[in-house]
Amino acid sequence: MTLPGEMAIEVEHLTKVYKIFNRPSDRVREAFHPFRKRYSHDFYALKDLTFNVRKGENIGFIGRNGAGKSTLLKLITGVLTPTAGTIAVHGSVASLLELGAGFNPEMTGVENIYMNGAIMGRTRSQMDERLADIEAFADIGEFIYQPVKMYSSGMFARLAFAVNAFVEPDILIVDEALSVGDQHFQMKCMKKMRELMDGGTAVLFVSHDLNAIRRFCSRAFWLDHGVLRGQGETNAVVDSYTEFLKLGDEPRGEAGPGDAAGAKQPGKVLAEIKAVRFLDGAGQSVTEAAYDAKLAVEVEYEVLAEEVDHPVLGVALKSVDEVYVCGLNTLLDKVEIPWRLGRNVVRLSYPAGLRVLGGRYFVDIALFDETATVPIQYLERVREITVTADYPGEGEVILPHVWQVAE
Repeated sequence: MTLPGEMAIEVEHLTKVYKIFNRPSDRVREAFHPFRKRYSHDFYALKDLTFNVRKGENIGFIGRNGAGKSTLLKLITGVLTPTAGTIAVHGSVASLLELGAGFNPEMTGVENIYMNGAIMGRTRSQMDERLADIEAFADIGEFIYQPVKMYSSGMFARLAFAVNAFVEPDILIVDEALSVGDQHFQMKCMKKMRELMDGGTAVLFVSHDLNAIRRFCSRAFWLDHGVLRGQGETNAVVDSYTEFLKLGDEPRGEAGPGDAAGAKQPGKVLAEIKAVRFLDGAGQSVTEAAYDAKLAVEVEYEVLAEEVDHPVLGVALKSVDEVYVCGLNTLLDKVEIPWRLGRNVVRLSYPAGLRVLGGRYFVDIALFDETATVPIQYLERVREITVTADYPGEGEVILPHVWQVAE
C-alpha cells in the first residue's frame, strides 16, 4: 500500500531551453567566434515548472500541440536533461511516448518483450512469469512470434502497452498511443491503468480527448507555450482550457445592459432594461453557481410608455461559443409580465439549477411585443455566470436522471 504523501515525481523550477539557429552554418560560427557572438536565439520549451505527483495518482496533461507536453515527459523519462531546475523521479518509469519506441524492428514480439523487461530491470524469470499475461492482453495472435517491423500501428500499441503495464512500473506514461487502438482495447487499457494506480503506480496520461481526461484523471495540468498555466481538480482545469480554446485570452469583464449590442431600437423608446442579476436560492447576487443549485435571473426594466399589449420577456442562455442552450419566454409559458410606468421586476427561476456542463455562460435578455417577434429592446451577452459541475458529463447539459436495473 502507498502511504499518503509519498511522491513519485518532484519538479522544482524546471526549464528547458533550445538554441534556435536561422542557418546551419550559424551553429559553427557561434561555437568558434572569438568574442562569443551569438547567432542564435533561445526557445523556451518549458519555463519554470513546479509541481509534484503522488504515487498512485493519475495526472492528465492537456495543451495544444507545441505546448511542451512531450518535452516534459521526455525529461521525466530521462531522454532529455533540463537546462535549469530539478526533477526527481522516484522509481522505475515505463512510457508509451511514440509507437514502436524501444522496440527493435528486426526482433520478434516475444524477443522485444524480454528486451524491454531487461531495460526495466526485470530478470528473465520474472518476465517468464508475465509472458502469458502479456500475450493474452496484447491479443495479436501468432504475430507475437513475428518481427515487429511487420506490425500495424494497432499491433504496436497493443504490445507496447501490454509490456509496459505488466512490468509493473512505479510511473507509467501514456502519450496518445492508445488512440490507434480499437474501442475494446482502449477499455482494457483504462481498466489495467486503474489496477496499476490501486497498486501505487502513478499514471501520467496525455490526450487531446478532454472527455477521457475528465473521466480518468484526478488532477490535470495545462501547459501553454512551456508554462504551467493551470493545475488542480480536473474539471476546473479542463473547463478553463476549453474556454481558452474558444475565446483565447479575451478579457472576462461583465457587460452591462447599456453596453450590449443592439440595445435600443429606433423610434420611440417604450422601455429600457436597467439591470440583470443572477440570484442564488437565498436571493443573493452571484456570478458562480453549481449546475444543480437553485438559481434565478432577475430582470429590472423601466416602462416609459404603456401602449404595449401583452408584452413578452425572453431569456436565452448561451455558451461561450454561442451554442444556444435554452431560450424561454413568457409567451410560451403563458405568463403576463407587469407593464406599469416606472420600475418593474420579474424573476425567472431554475429550481433544479441550469443543469449544464461546467463553464462560462451568458444570457441574452429581450422585451418583445405580444407576438415575441418585434423587439422592444434586445440585449446580447448582458450577464455572465460560471457554472461548476463535478459530474463529468458529455454534450451540453446534464439531465436529471436515475439508473435502474430491470429484473
